[in-house]
Amino acid sequence: MNKWLELLIGLVLIIGPIYLVMTPTFVSWAAATLAVIKGGIVLMLIMIGLGLFFTGISDLKE
Repeated sequence: MNKWLELLIGLVLIIGPIYLVMTPTFVSWAAATLAVIKGGIVLMLIMIGLGLFFTGISDLKE
């Protein structure tokens, strides 16, 4: 794909949702989005911790 098209699509995908959350009709989406992000951060930290734990166990076996 053309690099300029990739950059344009990337900008649209970054700026578009931010604009939609800021408009008055979609304000309620902002709270739901933040809740999903907070839950995702917790799950991401748990998964990273599990990965490091199992990597440590694997290193101990060697």
